[in-house]
Amino acid sequence: MPPRLHCGMRTVFGFVISVLLASLASADQVRRPVMLADLDAARPVSDLRISSDGNRVAYTVQSVNTTNDSQQWSVWVLDWDSGSSKDISTGLVGAWSARWSPDGRYLAFLSGGRERGKASQVWLYALASGELQQVSKIDSGVSDFDWSPDARHLVLVVESGGSPEKPTAPIVIDRFRFKRDGVGYLGVARSHLQLLDLAARTVRPLTSGPYDEVLPAWSPDGSQIAFVSRRGPDADRHDNWDIYLIEPVPGAKAERLTHTKYAESNPESWGGRPVWSPDSQRLAYTIDRDPSLSYYAQSQLAMVSSSGGPASILTAKLDRNMLSPQWSADGKRIYALVEDEMSVYLTAVPADGGAPTRLTDSNQTVRFFDVSNAGRIVVISGTPEQPYEIGSLDSGQVRRITKQNDAWIDKLSLGSTEAIEFPSADGMSIRGLMLKPPRYEKDRRYPAILRIHGGPVGQFRKEFNFEWQLMAANGYVVLGVNPRGSSGRGEDFQRLIFGKLGQGDVSDVLAAIDFAVGKGIIDKDRLGIGGWSYGAMLTNYTIASDPRFKAATSGAGVSNMLALYGTDEWVRHWELELGRPWENTQKWLQLSYPFLHADRISTPTLFLGGELDVNVPVANSEQMYQALKSLGVDTRLIIYPGEYHNINRPSFRRDRLERYLAWYDKYLR
Repeated sequence: MPPRLHCGMRTVFGFVISVLLASLASADQVRRPVMLADLDAARPVSDLRISSDGNRVAYTVQSVNTTNDSQQWSVWVLDWDSGSSKDISTGLVGAWSARWSPDGRYLAFLSGGRERGKASQVWLYALASGELQQVSKIDSGVSDFDWSPDARHLVLVVESGGSPEKPTAPIVIDRFRFKRDGVGYLGVARSHLQLLDLAARTVRPLTSGPYDEVLPAWSPDGSQIAFVSRRGPDADRHDNWDIYLIEPVPGAKAERLTHTKYAESNPESWGGRPVWSPDSQRLAYTIDRDPSLSYYAQSQLAMVSSSGGPASILTAKLDRNMLSPQWSADGKRIYALVEDEMSVYLTAVPADGGAPTRLTDSNQTVRFFDVSNAGRIVVISGTPEQPYEIGSLDSGQVRRITKQNDAWIDKLSLGSTEAIEFPSADGMSIRGLMLKPPRYEKDRRYPAILRIHGGPVGQFRKEFNFEWQLMAANGYVVLGVNPRGSSGRGEDFQRLIFGKLGQGDVSDVLAAIDFAVGKGIIDKDRLGIGGWSYGAMLTNYTIASDPRFKAATSGAGVSNMLALYGTDEWVRHWELELGRPWENTQKWLQLSYPFLHADRISTPTLFLGGELDVNVPVANSEQMYQALKSLGVDTRLIIYPGEYHNINRPSFRRDRLERYLAWYDKYLR
């Protein structure tokens, strides 16, 4: 009897296992590779804010409006208890930058309203009634704001002194830095602070003058507003952003709080706004410690008394970039994001000194976070297999809450991503990521595409990358390398290419190819390369240094450094790094070798760029296209009309990816 029973159980167990395996196999067959059309289905999640009681979370969702071929942002509210979310900005063309009122009764956000092309204004959503109303009417629009602690006023960032209309008269320029990507030529307009009385709907100016005031933060006791400004005889010639304090009363005089030569809360490095301690006695902020290094400098976490005096650096021993500080409700800790190698994690730093405590692991990237008064922590995080979503941080683990992207991501068969490490030509350890195609076959050698990130101070992270997954779905192994100059490995590693662009980092990316070929993963005769911004610049350097690549894509790059001077928005940074061209001509010529030695390039190259780009003007791609065309190397130039450095129109973004694949397929299949 027992043997028969045992045999029967084994038979039943085996049947169950067979059914489960069959079900899994069937589910796997349903999944399909990533397609170009999936790009429009993606719904990136960003900019979350949790209400003071921790019961609701506001966040922004980006989507594609196929009717008018545009990207659109909407504000959603998540109810913590039910887990349900709803779009509270329905009917508006777009909405973003949501901020809870201190009493939790209202949610304020920016929107252009119900008609396209209108300047952004502040809108209020009432939680109790669901009523939605516009509360500001400013011709030039509102770019940022913060609540007063009594929820009766808003401090607005408003551009003053310029015309909201497109200029028809001659443009007169007398500034050192006279253009900005996404804006165009800079005139006399400046960003100033204004006070909005929500009950009376009246607006009064708080600051004025020839300087920009940005990133306002109202103190919890309501007595002062902190903001960031860059001042001096010629503010365009330096990056010494300082924190100022001003009473929230028209006519009040702003007082400078920080007096260093460093950049505090640098708005151009995305370190975050200065934040007040709960008792209004201190401010925490990020600080770029070495102005001579320009954007190669490391940002650290600092704190200063609101009454003045020297600042204390809280993360001097943590050799990593710090981002987005925020106080705990009890004032004992400062939360912040840490840009670590191939990741960004959340940390808690003791306000009175001491070692930081890491709160999230290295297998994900955290982009945003917020903390309620009760200590509830929410994050927006993602992995190579999971697009960014909102999650709750509980006992060191992130529990995902939103499912904005599940409808399309669950249908896909994704490639697998792994971290790689290998030595460069000089023995330096270089790291990066490798994405293999779905259903990767171990004994097969695949065509490979080496992708290079922009910056150069930046990094490839453990996050979902649609472009890479599309390439993998089309049979390519993708190599994403973080060469010297990348962030995430400390300031010394970042500054290794300061004034040495296209030298050691070329060896680093080539070493990735040698590594993957040596592992028997990729075919050495079917190699592609490409990138955007500095990724394109390093692409140009690499194909001018090594002929092994059969195809390249170079988007918004530069090869002739002398042609860049004065035509882009980074003149001051280039002078810091390379010196003035007439004083250090040899250096500028040395770093222009892809253009001056274009005859060394044999790789068919696709060049791309935005028509209005002033970050890396498209003329630089035109020059390289013309050079290769003159030399008889197969090349093509794609210019996206009306686009700046980042290509935003959905049809153009699809077009770019489609052209990437067609160009690589032409030479690597």
